[in-house]
This record gives sequence, C-alpha cells and structure tokens, in this order.
Amino acid sequence: MASIPVSMEMVERPPDGGGDGQFIRVVVADTQAIFRAGLRKIFAVEDDIRVVGQAETLTQTLAASKRFSADILILEAALTPNPADVASELLRQWPGVRLIVVTSEPEQELTLELFRRGAHAVVSREVEPDSLVDCVRKVSKGSSWLDAQATQWVLEAYRTQGTRPPSTRSKVQLTPKEAMIVTCVTQGMKNKEIAVRVGTTEQVVKNYLRKVYDKLGVADRLELALYCLNNRVVERTAVNPPVPAPSSSGNGSALAASVGSAQNSGKVS
Repeated sequence: MASIPVSMEMVERPPDGGGDGQFIRVVVADTQAIFRAGLRKIFAVEDDIRVVGQAETLTQTLAASKRFSADILILEAALTPNPADVASELLRQWPGVRLIVVTSEPEQELTLELFRRGAHAVVSREVEPDSLVDCVRKVSKGSSWLDAQATQWVLEAYRTQGTRPPSTRSKVQLTPKEAMIVTCVTQGMKNKEIAVRVGTTEQVVKNYLRKVYDKLGVADRLELALYCLNNRVVERTAVNPPVPAPSSSGNGSALAASVGSAQNSGKVS
C-alpha cells in the first residue's frame, strides 16, 4: 500500500541558545504547491520559525497530526468543504497545536465560526509576509490574532448578542476561584501572573480556564472578555483575591480598554 506523501524537514537548534533554544515548528497544509513554497521561503529567513512538514490534502493533514510534533498548523480553508468541522477535529486529534486558518477572501460567518471552534487566527491569502510572521509568533505564545476586519466582526457579533433576550447561558455560576481567574483575565493578566495572584501553578490556571470556556461557551480569552463585558459576569460574582483588586468600575474600564486595544491593533493577547 502506497504511503501518504507528507514531507518533513529536520530541525536543528539555533546557535547560541536562540531564546528558549527552540524553533516555532510549523506544518503547512495547502492545496497549492506555490503557496507552500512561498511560506517556506518567508519563514526560512526568520531565526525562530521553521516549516517542519507539509500536506496538500485533508488525508495528509490528518496523517501529519499523528506524525509531527508541531506548534502551529497553517490550514487552507479550501482544503475541505467543512473547514469549521475539520478545525474542531484537528484540534481534538492534535493536542497542543495552534491553528491558523487561511481563507481565499474575508468571510464573516466562516471567520466567526472558526474562532468558535477553537482557531487561534484567521488570515487572508493576501496577508503581508510581515503580518503572517507576526501572527505566527503571537499565536505560538498563546495569543489569538485577528486583523482589523475580523476584530470588527467579533465585536459586532457580541454587540448583536447583547441586544438579544438573556439566555440561560448568562445564568451560569462560576466558583469563587473561577471568578477570581476570570477577573484576572479581564484585567489583561497572563497565566503566569494569574498563578502568582491566585497562589497556584500556571498549569492549574490553564485547567480552570478550559472549564470556564466550556461553562460559558467561549473559545478563548477574547471571547471570554467580550462575554464578561456583555453579561457583566465579573460584576455579578463576588471575588476575594489574596491581594486588593480594582473596584468594579475599574474592572469595567479594564475590559473596555482590552477590547478597544484589540480593535485598534487587530491583535489580541
């Protein structure tokens, strides 16, 4: 039986330590060979990014999920008729990988659905090389990345949701520790900082955030902050952190500032 032609490039450590001593390992799944080659050239001149695998079909991409230990998967939306479903499945089969989806043109419904399914970034095929490199680096560090148009779509979706009658989801109750962690997130704190504030480990914070995402039906920090802003989750929950926290009005300001910053920059940490 013929093997599935998934290619691989061996990776070496950068000289002199190179930051944390590792490349950002990228797998590119795209139907067009010229696009895959273009990405390899773009990343080849960067000291911290390397393409370690390629795929040109969905079958090869699924095979790559079992073969490669990658940090980033760049997936062409047109690789499948159902990119949102495939995104969910790939993230389930490939624990730890972060997903960047490439679309042929901006599409609001697809963009929103991809983020709901766990995609970390959605970029146009016409994205500038520098922007794509920036996107890869941001996503590899755990951030979500949106361009100005996608940010506007996400904000508008939540504004529209905010005008609808309250749903049962808004009545979800958070435990005191979950509420404390959510408050820290809305203040723009990173997982490491939250761990110090709460008095636990960074991994425990990640575990709590996954539970909160499931409870509230959100996919990432951006959706969590916007959900809290629309449903006043932080204001409705009593929180007693071990160190003084800003007042409720301060929390609201932090949320607004966080969302406003995301809209202006097109990138969300």
